[in-house]
Amino acid sequence: MIEIHVLHGPNLNLLGRREPGIYGQLSLEQINQRLLQRAAILDVHLTIFQSNHEGALVDCIHQASDVGCGGLLINPAAYTHTSVALRDAISAVALPCVEVHLSNIHAREAFRQHSHLAPVCLGQICGFGADSYLLGLEALVAHLRKN
Repeated sequence: MIEIHVLHGPNLNLLGRREPGIYGQLSLEQINQRLLQRAAILDVHLTIFQSNHEGALVDCIHQASDVGCGGLLINPAAYTHTSVALRDAISAVALPCVEVHLSNIHAREAFRQHSHLAPVCLGQICGFGADSYLLGLEALVAHLRKN
């Protein structure tokens, strides 16, 4: 069975109450439940991790490689725009990775429009709210099955 690690970055633990006009009404737990339901349909296993700490996310990426994970689905949140460390970790482990965002980062403030991670990811899905995660998961699974 394909193993995929889902990583949620900083402040995503506040979903549902943090700027719901931008990030939606669903809590992180509700998004995770939707991901697990879709994973069951796709017959893949998810390991889900959230941290507000950059180093913990880097460690999780390294561990994913160590345990034979097939790919990564990541919402790096604010680290999208600042973290060379996350970019380097994704590049170092060479696992297929899809970057997702709830909001359309390209339609927001100028500082949010650049992603350090996008060049080392298969692709980026943004602007579809919680569905961005589901679309990202489906794209990653399709890529893994094709390759």
